[in-house]
This record gives sequence, structure tokens and C-alpha cells, in this order.
Amino acid sequence: MIEFAYTAKDERAGKVVKGKISADNEMAAANILNSKQLFPIKIVPASSQNVFGNITLFNKVSGKSRVIFTRQLATLVKAGLPITQALNTSIEQVNDKNFKSILEKIAASVEGGTSLADSFAQYPSIFNHVYVSLVHAGEESGTLDQTLLRLADQQENEQQIISKIRGALIYPALVLVTIIAVLAFMLVSVMPQISSLYTELKKPLPIVSQITLSVSQFTIHYWWLTLILLVAAIFGVRAYIRSPNGRRAWDKLKMNVPVLGTLFRKMYMARFTRTLGSLVNSGVPLLEALNISAESINNVVLADIVQKAAQDVRTGKSLSGALEKNEYFLKLVPQMIKVGEESGTLGDMLDKVATFYEDEVDQAVKNISTIIEPVLMIVLGLMVGFIIIAILYPVYSLVGGGINLNTTGSSNSTTQVK
Repeated sequence: MIEFAYTAKDERAGKVVKGKISADNEMAAANILNSKQLFPIKIVPASSQNVFGNITLFNKVSGKSRVIFTRQLATLVKAGLPITQALNTSIEQVNDKNFKSILEKIAASVEGGTSLADSFAQYPSIFNHVYVSLVHAGEESGTLDQTLLRLADQQENEQQIISKIRGALIYPALVLVTIIAVLAFMLVSVMPQISSLYTELKKPLPIVSQITLSVSQFTIHYWWLTLILLVAAIFGVRAYIRSPNGRRAWDKLKMNVPVLGTLFRKMYMARFTRTLGSLVNSGVPLLEALNISAESINNVVLADIVQKAAQDVRTGKSLSGALEKNEYFLKLVPQMIKVGEESGTLGDMLDKVATFYEDEVDQAVKNISTIIEPVLMIVLGLMVGFIIIAILYPVYSLVGGGINLNTTGSSNSTTQVK
């Protein structure tokens, strides 16, 4: 028996609860929670927890390595190799030592009689609930090779989207870092010199410059406090986002923020429909598939909507009807689901919707740089304006006021310009 730490939603009380439970694997723990009318949001081995939360420090595996392994395993299973031989052959191609060690333990577990899905479930930080459920469905239906290929395609699409978004944000991030560095240099190095000059000339600094100088002096003399406040602010924001209310506010903000909000919504729609389509096509019952898909979205607002839709479906309502009036679901999703329900091709329709939104996300990511460039120009313009008003204007005012800046350090050396 393994002790798991769980976060679940109590359907009776309508709130999120946390606790620990002992079970043979993650799926068994989820079944126990479901029997208690608790819907699992996250299930991890209790031993993987630390003082910073549910962070796995030593089982980190890249998504690319998992995709390559899954695709190789699918190819070998499709070729007719026994699962143990296919596993061992796939493991030989893995370069990540940590991942390889874990896969060897999984192979030993399978050789000992444990199913492949249950063996994967022992490492939830690497093989999540969606992955395990799809493998389980593939084993039960005898379509493991097709399920693994579908899993590999799904993970690969997800990795490509994430990689493209990160790539598109690298340039704006570098520009912002440069802006902050230049501003910090001006505050720490240039501003004190201008202040000294004004002090020698017994001239009052403009009000904006005085405020800037106060910030500069505070940063120079209390840099350690500034650093502490900055770190505390970062950890405070992260802690708030991890709280139930903070996570909900953050997930809602992501869908409503200008420009990027549409991108996030399309990405969530692609993730939901791709996962649900894969589960339905693999033979997973719709109610179970909906609950698993809700977890895969990684947005608590949408997850609650999908869980509510699952409850409506349980009472006899159609899935399209349960989703069509929700403001956070793009209209195409319930429309295509309705077509799939009426034609008996729900899984195929979900796959088509997923492909459509993945293409939409891909195009939107390509346009991010074009969209962000005007924003960066505005930020640069504001920074230049600030530097002119707070730092360069005092110098120009001295020159314009007839002060000769070729001083020797004494106010007596200044002369009036005629």
C-alpha cells in the first residue's frame, strides 16, 4: 500500500478538501475518493511532498522524453512484441538516466504481473491521470498500440504549443529585462550624481526628480531590504495563486486578459477536446472521461464547468446542452459536440475541434510578436519619457538657467552665462 496526499472536491459540501489516503496505486486511490463522493483534483505520493508543497524534486522528466518513449512503445506493441519485451526495448533507447531508472522499475512491475496502467500509476508526477486512464482503456479494449500512438500525438501537440508560446515570449522578456537594467543603472549611478550637482549649486531638485532620488537612495542604502521585499512579494503572489481562491482568480484572469485571453481560451478548448476525444475513442465511459478531462484542462474555472456538465449528463441531459450556455466555452465546442452526439461520432468530432483550435493557437502564437511590439514601443516610450523628466530635465534646466556645468566642485567656480 502507498500513502497518497490528495486534493479533492467534496461534491456534497461544494468545497475543496485535502488529506491522505492509502491505496495500491493512484487509480485505486481515486476510486476510493469517488466512493466517498470526493472528486480528485490532484493525487500524489505523500513522500513526494516537501516544505514547498507538492513539488517533485527528483522525478522530473521532460515532456519530450516521455513523448519519444510513448511513441517507441506504441510502435513496438503494434509490431506484435509482448508488452514486457516492448518495454525493455524502448527503455534501451532512453538517454535520461532518471527516467530510465523509473521505466526499469515499471518494467519489473509489469513482469511481476501488474498491469501497465497500474505500473505507470505508481509515478503520477510523470504519468498523470489522463495518461494512466488512456493506457488502462487501451489494455481493456485491446487497442493499446492505437491508444499509445494517440497519447504520443496528444503530448507532442501539447509540447509544441508550449514551446512555441515560450519561444514567442523570449524577445519581449529580453526587452523588459533590458529596460529594467537601464532604469536601475540610471537610479543607482546617474541620479546620485545629479543630486550632488544640485546640492553644490544650492538649487532645489524638481519634484519628480526628488521622488526618483528618494527611490534611488532607498535602493542604494537598503538594497538588502529591497531584495527581501522583492522575494517576499514573489513568494506571496505564488502562495496566493496556489490557494483555492487565488488559483480561481488567476485562472479567470488568464481567460479575460486583453489579447492573450483569447489565446488561453483556445488553448484550453484544444486541451479539453483532445483529451475527451482520446478518452471517448479509447472506450472510456463518457462520465469518467469528462471527470478526467476536467483535470487535464489545468484551469479550475473550466474544470468546475466540466464537472457540473458531467452531473447534468448523469441526470440525462446532453453534453452539448450542458455546455452551450456557458460564457467560458467557445461556441464551436458545444455545436460540434451536438453534431457528434446526433451522428454517433462524438470522439471524431472532438478530435476535429481539437485540431481546429490547435491550428488557431499555432497561428495566434505566430502573431504574438506582432501584437506585443506596439506594447513594447509604448513601454519604451514611457521609460524614455520618465528618464527625460526625472533625470535629464534637471540637467537641461541648469543649462537653460545659465549655469556653467564645468565646475571644479565648488559653487564659487560657477559663472553666469551672458
